[in-house]
Amino acid sequence: MEEKLAKKLRNEQLRSKVVTAEEAASWIKDGMVLGMSGFTRAGDVKVVPLALVEKAKKESFQVDVYTGASLGPEVDQYLAEAGVIRKRGPFQADAGIRNKINSGDITFVDAHLSHNAELVRQGIIGPIDFAIIEAAAITEDGLLIPTTSVGNSPIFVQEADQVIIELNVAQLDALEGVHDIFVPGPQGKRDPILLQKASDRLGTIGIPLDLEKVKGIVISDILDAPSTIVPADEETDIMANHLLNFLRDEIKIGRLTTSLRPIQSGVGSVANAVLLGFKDSEFENLEVYSEVLQDAVFELIDAGKVSFASATSITLSEEVGNRVYGNFDKYADKLVLRPQEISNQPEIIRRLGLISVNTALEVDIYGNVNSTHVSGTKMMNGIGGSGDFARNARLGIFVTKSYAKGGNISSIVPMVSHVDHTEHDVDVIVTEQGVADLRGLAPKERVALIIDNCAHPEYREQLWKYFNDANEATGGHHTPHDLEKALSWHVNYAKSGTMKEAALSK
Repeated sequence: MEEKLAKKLRNEQLRSKVVTAEEAASWIKDGMVLGMSGFTRAGDVKVVPLALVEKAKKESFQVDVYTGASLGPEVDQYLAEAGVIRKRGPFQADAGIRNKINSGDITFVDAHLSHNAELVRQGIIGPIDFAIIEAAAITEDGLLIPTTSVGNSPIFVQEADQVIIELNVAQLDALEGVHDIFVPGPQGKRDPILLQKASDRLGTIGIPLDLEKVKGIVISDILDAPSTIVPADEETDIMANHLLNFLRDEIKIGRLTTSLRPIQSGVGSVANAVLLGFKDSEFENLEVYSEVLQDAVFELIDAGKVSFASATSITLSEEVGNRVYGNFDKYADKLVLRPQEISNQPEIIRRLGLISVNTALEVDIYGNVNSTHVSGTKMMNGIGGSGDFARNARLGIFVTKSYAKGGNISSIVPMVSHVDHTEHDVDVIVTEQGVADLRGLAPKERVALIIDNCAHPEYREQLWKYFNDANEATGGHHTPHDLEKALSWHVNYAKSGTMKEAALSK
């Protein structure tokens, strides 16, 4: 252990600052604001949160927790259930904290992931009392080498009053060199971000530390919790084929080549499964410029389809994680991990001309997308980076199955119950039923494509009836809606457990 620690902690000045998790937890006081590393259950701190859970059994205190995105169970389940978290942002995906948010016990700030660093920089989030950051190593010259994510860690370290480092001796030494840490300057004084392809590098291999701000170093050997994505199924395979055929048509028209443009795929099982469809396709020499690298990206690297992948996080299932991290040298030269304000930077997304694939909960007949709120009121996970990419990508594509709850919910509805992505930011809708290319179309022109191509057959007649009635009632307004009936589908589901009119009339 001493030999491993010496290899991980190479800065002489910091060796005297190793403390227990319990001592580090004792520094956290009621009302503090914490910036924690971690993005999609990757690179998150673990032992200090567990010590805070134990501390909460003896004294009452609450803190605000800001991160890169969702964290593992140590924070988003155990710390939340212990009543320690007062406010949380900007993204979460664990049932434990989700239940607390929807019961009103935790306040949640849902925000675009590219915006958070700027909010910290301006002091809107904060002041941050402690940055608590997981590290794979600390170099001789005081660079903190992140582990499997970068997220908001650089801005937290830069702006926090003090820093606690969780030095994870179980994380791979081979992670050193994978990161590219570039932090923009203040707005109005910053230089252009000179990144022209996914493999470009702009900064340093680690996060520069102000050694005087490092309060303590805690040793950890807990690995990331595996991702919870589920395997592809018949319907996601069909959705992948629809997407591939759409891209083939774009090539025939001359808008794309077989190497496409850099691809972004959002967090979650559906987006991962659809991306996996590229594995057996003719597309090759693909680049990925995304926020998170899930299983499908590594499957595509193994298949020789993806030549390089850039993101802010790697989050893998247990099976794929064992394979990737057990042979990481095979992948290291094909990867780079960046701060999320770079991975999700709108200007870069637009300049690179990304093909962006994200997941919708529901879509309405005019192309508005709800990605976050079940029935308009209950938070699911958050908007994450989908807004960063959809608004600025060359192609903003949203995928969803056409139905849920065994067919009792239609994912295509008259009006979405919450709007995350307006019709102006949504280019293409893909379900297992087909594709709706909405580019260049007025609202009423989109209706037929969305209903006939994307809605489940059992709901198409009902959707057409809504539109025709609304169109007649309004005299053909630009975007016809019957405001008394627009959300009636959601009301009917809440009352009767189905959106189907035929079932309700029985």
